Amino acid sequence: MLFKGKERFFTDRLFSWRWFRSYLLIVIGSIIMAAGYSFFADPHRIVPGGVYGTAIVIHHVFGFPTGTVGLVFNIPLFIAGILILGPRFGVKTFAGTILTSGFIDLFNSLNWGSPTDDMIIASIVSGLLIGSGLALIFKAKATTGGSDIIAQIAHKYTKISVGQLLILIDSLIVTVGVIAFKDFSLAIYALITIYITGKVLDAILLGGNNRKAVFVISDKHEEIREFILRRLSRGGTYFYGQGMFKQDEKKVIYTALSRRELAALQDFVKDVDSEAFISVFDTNQIYGRGFLPIEEN
Repeated sequence: MLFKGKERFFTDRLFSWRWFRSYLLIVIGSIIMAAGYSFFADPHRIVPGGVYGTAIVIHHVFGFPTGTVGLVFNIPLFIAGILILGPRFGVKTFAGTILTSGFIDLFNSLNWGSPTDDMIIASIVSGLLIGSGLALIFKAKATTGGSDIIAQIAHKYTKISVGQLLILIDSLIVTVGVIAFKDFSLAIYALITIYITGKVLDAILLGGNNRKAVFVISDKHEEIREFILRRLSRGGTYFYGQGMFKQDEKKVIYTALSRRELAALQDFVKDVDSEAFISVFDTNQIYGRGFLPIEEN
């Protein structure tokens, strides 16, 4: 009974409004992302990290379709993610992976090329489109797999933060692109795309801040606690307080979450306790397990 509300969250009722909304966001997000890759990144050999960045390199070196290569890499990563991390990715992530790859190859097959010859414009617009599309997919509680899954698997065994691992993985892929194309300037354009992608993603999902400190007050605190611990794999702290109106005792949950985790928590709390109180704070830096390492001064 403890996870009744949570199971509703992770398995949207077939053909419900939430089901339609989720898949509509995934479809639109996949189209926007694919446009960023097909019309701006791929034609200019900009390698913005991730599986599709690797696919762009392989496309230009060997001639294989970018979307298909991305799919070939993503499927085994998706399976490995389920086997090692559990079924947290689900059908929606698989759908996002298939659709993004399919739309990339569809757009490339049109042979429209890029609407600009300016590398700066191409790197900026590709970042805007990739970030916007990815944000819509995240809002549907899905991902497009790729380096995100690699980072989470590596985090499980190394305990290095997922954010740091993503930076490392994307940096290696950008380096591979520079070596393959023998053009160092491409690294600059790739970094512009990666930077703008992250900023757009943050702006759409959480107003520009990647990490949030969250307080939750709810009579369903035990269910929310289990959701945070088991589904989000995050920790937290209980504070004990007293309601001002009824003067009854309250348990206040404090935790720190990433942008996607906060969106997942908000939807779950909405399901289990519509009367709950959630307070979210911007944070400049969060140190500790799962975030930045605590530096010794």
